[in-house]
Amino acid sequence: MEWTGARYADKPTAEVSTWIDAAPEDVWPVVSDIGLMPSLSSELQAVEWCEVGRTFVGRSKHDAFGEWETTSYVVECEEPRVFAWAVADPAEPSAIWKFTLEPDNGGTRLSQWMQMGPGRSGLSFAIDRMPEKEQKIVFVRLREFETAMTGNLAAIKDRIEKR
Repeated sequence: MEWTGARYADKPTAEVSTWIDAAPEDVWPVVSDIGLMPSLSSELQAVEWCEVGRTFVGRSKHDAFGEWETTSYVVECEEPRVFAWAVADPAEPSAIWKFTLEPDNGGTRLSQWMQMGPGRSGLSFAIDRMPEKEQKIVFVRLREFETAMTGNLAAIKDRIEKR
C-alpha cells in the first residue's frame, strides 16, 4: 500500500487478496460465517447475529482505542460472490467491509476490502485530538487493517485447503 496522504473524509480504502485452491462455493461458507471471524482477528473479540442475515453486533478491542461494540448491517450478500457489511449506520457508515470471491484458475480469488468512513468512528476521536496528524493517523490505521486482512485471508486459505 502506498501512502497517499488520505484524510478520513476521503473515505480511504485498503484491499488484499489471495488465491485459494477451492471453488467459490466451498469458500463461501467460511467467508459468510460471522461467528468464525473472531478466531481470525486479534481485534474482533466476539460477534453475534441480532437478525440473522441482516444485522450483527461485534465486540472489538484495540490497545490504542480500548474496547467497543458496534452494530453492522449486511449491505450485500450474493452467494457465492459477495458478502459486505456497513458498520454503525448503513447510510453513513463508520466503515464498510467486503469479501469478494471470483472463480480463478480452477480455484477462487478471495479479496477482502474495507473503507473508512464517512461516518465517525473511534479514529475520528483521535483525529479530533490531533488534527495536524490526521494523515498519519489514517495511514497507520490503514496499515493495521491491511495487515489484519492479510492474516484473515491466510487463515481462511489455510482452513479451506487443509480440510
